[in-house]
Amino acid sequence: MIAAPQYFAAVQETLSRAWHSQTAALDQAADWMATALAQDRCLYVFGTGHSHLLAEEVFYRAGGLAQAAPILEEPLMLHESASESTGRERESGYARRVLARYPATPGDVLVVASNSGRNAVPIEIVELARAQGLRTIALTSLQHSRSMASRHASGKRLFEVADLTLDNGSVPGDACVPVPGIGQRMGPTSTIVGAFLLNALMLEAAARAVTLGWTPAIYESANTDGAAGNADLLARFRGRIRHL
Repeated sequence: MIAAPQYFAAVQETLSRAWHSQTAALDQAADWMATALAQDRCLYVFGTGHSHLLAEEVFYRAGGLAQAAPILEEPLMLHESASESTGRERESGYARRVLARYPATPGDVLVVASNSGRNAVPIEIVELARAQGLRTIALTSLQHSRSMASRHASGKRLFEVADLTLDNGSVPGDACVPVPGIGQRMGPTSTIVGAFLLNALMLEAAARAVTLGWTPAIYESANTDGAAGNADLLARFRGRIRHL
């Protein structure tokens, strides 16, 4: 193999760096999430473009918290029109319409994933959520974000408006391995590292919620014989969490 081993090494290094450098932020985020779980609140996750994958990553999955709630807006995703989603995420005012469709209330936690953190929708959804009393966490690349100007009228980037920031350690542009002979890079790390950090947080928050006297509701795999309890969770949360 020519280039794949470099990618494997880069992912390992980026993941290790993110884990070891973000200890304090992960600890704080886990505390906020555990408190929200123990108060029967929701853990919202949102992203535009490829970052929306992280919202789906923690939603309705085997070993996933039933209180994990994705914010999914199809024009901001990729399957309708990838090029249109690029324009939409830069549109000021759009975030208000998105958040209004979800019953987010004080005590909930919102994680917003955006590698660049420079576009209007991720920035404004954090501002709106904070105004509504939610704790907000940015999942972003500080190296990328600090190297680029904001596209928002405020001049601020995502890490400058959220209550807390988790740095995924990705390089500017996300792709990290130069392809021999063409000079361009491939091999993104933001999704891999972001998925790990989010799942680690959900796991840690669940464990801490138990110490607070709360038993977290967790989905079993639908393809095992132990999934009968999922029907009860669906009945319990369908009225509160969209997309179930």
